[in-house]
Amino acid sequence: MLQREVVVIGAGVGGLACAIDLARQGVKVVVVERAQTPGGKIREVVAGSTAMDAGPTVFTMRWVFEALFADAGSSLERHVGLTPAEVLARHAWADGARLDLFADPQQSTDAVGAFAGAAEAKGYAAFRREGARIFATLRDSFLNAEKTGPVGLARNVGLLRLGDLMAIRPFETLWDALGRHFQNPRLRQLFGRYATYCGSSPFTAPATLMLIAHVEQEGVWLVRGGMKRLAEALAALAVSVGVEFRYGADAERIVLRNGHAAGVDLVGGEHVRADGVVTNADFRALFSGALGQDCASRRALARAGPRSLSAITWSLEATTSGFPLSRHNVFFSEDYPREFHELFGLRRLASAPTIYVCAQDRDDQGFGASGPERLLVLINAPPNGDLGPIDQTELSLCQDQVFQHLARCGLAVGRGLETAVATTPRDFHRLFPASGGALYGAATHGWAAAFRRPGPMTPTKGVYQTGGGAHPGAGVPMAALSGRLTAARVLKDLALTSPSPRAAIGGGTLTRSATMGDSA
Repeated sequence: MLQREVVVIGAGVGGLACAIDLARQGVKVVVVERAQTPGGKIREVVAGSTAMDAGPTVFTMRWVFEALFADAGSSLERHVGLTPAEVLARHAWADGARLDLFADPQQSTDAVGAFAGAAEAKGYAAFRREGARIFATLRDSFLNAEKTGPVGLARNVGLLRLGDLMAIRPFETLWDALGRHFQNPRLRQLFGRYATYCGSSPFTAPATLMLIAHVEQEGVWLVRGGMKRLAEALAALAVSVGVEFRYGADAERIVLRNGHAAGVDLVGGEHVRADGVVTNADFRALFSGALGQDCASRRALARAGPRSLSAITWSLEATTSGFPLSRHNVFFSEDYPREFHELFGLRRLASAPTIYVCAQDRDDQGFGASGPERLLVLINAPPNGDLGPIDQTELSLCQDQVFQHLARCGLAVGRGLETAVATTPRDFHRLFPASGGALYGAATHGWAAAFRRPGPMTPTKGVYQTGGGAHPGAGVPMAALSGRLTAARVLKDLALTSPSPRAAIGGGTLTRSATMGDSA
């Protein structure tokens, strides 16, 4: 049988997972990536004297990657050093209130009780049980299944489990559902933050997102060396099963022949032939024509829904004092409704944003940092990076407000702040073309949002898509699931029914050319 060839545009997690599954089934896979390294949104920047994570920082749903590595004849543990976190995250407010959540459910329940009383501890336990039920209902019927609609989801869940299906609460907002479990406004605020994990607002996102509580309770791990090591491990696994990487290779357009994908033209004139093309870029890059007008689709673009949130991040190596940082820390604003009204309603930076701080040299207990430490400081921002850069005066004012709020919460950031590297929605838009800086695809607003996410297939024959903007959703493990689902679809369409021997496709290659950039 003639070996089939597939080009994957972008070495983000979705593209890497897709490439691994295709190659181990005998497909010749070439990954073209604008950047000089794999990872997409998993990226590093140099600030001060060292490199640090400047993208996703939380590793969950370990089972997704264990299965990916095992199916490729390897193991996650062999490639990636993981340490389970006992403290999942530390949460704080300006008046000194503080609440840690733990890997041990009872410890978290006790902490909630100490923070807000016995009734709220009981509400937390019920909330956690509800999140677990939602996750159990959707894991195999939706998250790890082909894209489907409401009827298909009901069929996947099964007639005998329709009670479980209704219990996912798609028609109720996350904010309203939290109100059934918590009277304490700060607990409602804390767990409402789960909506931002997919770039959305808790006031319009469905209560289904309560499943994130269970995902975190299943385990949060610290990746030794940073999240970039995960991307490197996935790329190494891909090479071991025969994938060829072309770094510094910028895809200019997808080439069609008789209405079917036939390859990719790179900036500079080189053509890479293919029987199929998978794009791991933001879906708007494909549908808006950024990869060639032949693949543009106004209808598909309109169906996807409004953009998710972007962010402003500061990467810095600085001294800190006052607040006992853990690895993951959240410093809340006092007015959550106002924050999200400004972000989504007024499409502007929040005047008093909630702040996430990842202290990358600390473990979950807060140990490990001595002297200047690596910090990623993040606030949510509207996805308007394609409308122009943020005014420098506005950016400076925003930075002052952020670090002043941290100081009010007890965290003093000292020497090193002057060398911070800021990344704005405009920068994210340049890194991930056509996105406007949106980091999670479309916002998950309303009951139908999850069904509107693009699936692997596109209106163009032989062209597929994958990544956190596609089904089943945003986030590192979800992008990996997307890659695997896309690979299964491509294999089905290529009618590959028997894998080639691994020895025949082993020894993938890695090449570099001159163009610099990054991909989604």
